[in-house]
Amino acid sequence: MDFLYALEMIGTFVFAISGIRLAAKKDMDLFGAAVIGFVTAVGGGTTRDVILGAYPVVWVEDLNYPLVIFLALPFTLLFRKYLVQMHRTIFIFDTIGIALFTISGMQKVILLGYHPSIAILMGMVSATVGGVIRDILCNEIPLIFRKEIYATACLAGALTFYILEESGSPTNLNFVITVLLIVAIRIIAIKKNLAFPKMK
Repeated sequence: MDFLYALEMIGTFVFAISGIRLAAKKDMDLFGAAVIGFVTAVGGGTTRDVILGAYPVVWVEDLNYPLVIFLALPFTLLFRKYLVQMHRTIFIFDTIGIALFTISGMQKVILLGYHPSIAILMGMVSATVGGVIRDILCNEIPLIFRKEIYATACLAGALTFYILEESGSPTNLNFVITVLLIVAIRIIAIKKNLAFPKMK
């Protein structure tokens, strides 16, 4: 298992936890929590693959994804008190997760032969749509439409990664720079309470 794949599994695990925690707040049962955790973790990648006709979708082809997701349910139940205390750590892992899915989503679309602009857009879809589905199923206005610089960070990261790749910079370095950029944008946005103006 290479480093990037391991980090993708961590990102999947943390995304699933975020879905399960929201389901718990909505008083869902275990089955409901498992479903919400699952769609949160793979909703973006599945949407990307369906739009582009890339079959089988990623979690059908690699059963480690559903395994990691379902392991998140007992983990969240056992360590729910600690997860509340680890809010900042979970935030960092979640942000690293969206960065990883942005990059991996882009790379898959480029390999399929689509235009770079589509690859950048699908990178954002891979990283954010799972959270949108989670919020809709939990009767919440999706986070990316409310108050946080989230999807914009993914777009900025995707564009940066593409430019660096085209410049001939080493892919591993481009990967690190892109992840750090997305994490930095998210942290600064939260600390400075940055958001787009609300519709009046």
